[in-house]
Amino acid sequence: MLLTITLVQAPATDLGFLLGKHPDRVHRVELAWGRATVCFPVADPERCTAALVVEVDPIGLVRRGDPSGSPDGFTLGQHVNDRLYAGSSLLSVAISRALGSALHGRCRERPELAAAALPLELAVPAVRDTNALAERLFGPLGWRVTATPVGSRHVGLRLTGTARLADALSAVYVLVPVLDDAKHHHVGPDEADKLLRAGQSWLPGHPERELITRRYLRYRRRLTVPALERLGVPEDDGPRISPLRELRRSAVLAQLRALGVRRVLDLGCGEGLLLADLLRDPAFTEVVGVDAAAGTLAAAARRLHLDELPPAARSRIALRQSSLVYTDRSLAGFDAAVLSEVVEHVEPDRLPSLQQAVFGVARPGTVIVTTPNREYNTRYPDLADGALRHPDHRFEWTRAEFAAWCAEVGAAHGYRVRHDGIGEADPELGAPTQLAVLTLEGA
Repeated sequence: MLLTITLVQAPATDLGFLLGKHPDRVHRVELAWGRATVCFPVADPERCTAALVVEVDPIGLVRRGDPSGSPDGFTLGQHVNDRLYAGSSLLSVAISRALGSALHGRCRERPELAAAALPLELAVPAVRDTNALAERLFGPLGWRVTATPVGSRHVGLRLTGTARLADALSAVYVLVPVLDDAKHHHVGPDEADKLLRAGQSWLPGHPERELITRRYLRYRRRLTVPALERLGVPEDDGPRISPLRELRRSAVLAQLRALGVRRVLDLGCGEGLLLADLLRDPAFTEVVGVDAAAGTLAAAARRLHLDELPPAARSRIALRQSSLVYTDRSLAGFDAAVLSEVVEHVEPDRLPSLQQAVFGVARPGTVIVTTPNREYNTRYPDLADGALRHPDHRFEWTRAEFAAWCAEVGAAHGYRVRHDGIGEADPELGAPTQLAVLTLEGA
């Protein structure tokens, strides 16, 4: 991961004073998940470039629990992602740690430089970008934006303009994570304060301030609504992404209760949100959470407070490490299984393996599946045309495609299918989340 900052005004080596770094030296900062290095590949009187090189330890990042790589608890994204090279919240952390004085507009030796608007070029070789979002974010701040495609989801980003270095760094600090749309750490109330503090000079008047705020705060409505009110934006009634998590769990629980099942598998349980709901209802006598990653299961155990549960409750819950694309006969015989927001994270060519493992071998009496409705995506104003709801999604089905998949599974394995929707339905596009209940014939 790389950020370069270039000053093109003589004496250009003043950039060293601005950054608090001597151009003839290499400066290193150790991070919890890697290392940040600042060096000067070019240090001429007419042009000086500083490079912030961020090395990410992917194993260390997974061990620390990167939520951005495991949306809703799915684990493949923890290991197969663009964290090593694409600009993200990891780059923002490195900016804060390695270039903190410049970010906050401090220059002890040359304070007049920090206050001056300078001709600058900033570049990040790879960031996520769709539908020219980078132009919409950086353009209103006066930057000339050059976005060169790098693969299907990324662009090489170059910003050219005249600004204070602190303003330039604050824009990158805030807006690169907004482009990435998947922070590597938990987002709490302090993140809202950080956003408003970092963007205080430009965010209130930015035409995309609502999009920036919602993405930066990971669509946490309890955070975005107060933050937008502080920016002078009243709450609106547009579609929200985050409440769907609660609506999905409520819908799944309602289906399980209506079926009268007792023994339930949560396949792809993640950090145990649904497991906690199931455990609170004594009607479910045996609850098993299944996930492929030991770290995710450990997080679920902490959420459930397994070590503190009374014996009666502890006997009802189990966590099991297993992959959903490999057969596991120990999962057979349950009344019901839940695949909530899981199938869209599986590569299409591996779906037959998942079908065989779940419907052919585990063969629960009922399988409840939820997945996004791709047709509804146009209702989200901050989602680009043709984009998926999360970068780890391998696909998203239309209603017809999901119905066809369910029908194929039902015919192959003897399940009858019933469809429903979750969330407020659009008359033409349907509900934001699709739900299917597949029940074994004769069950």
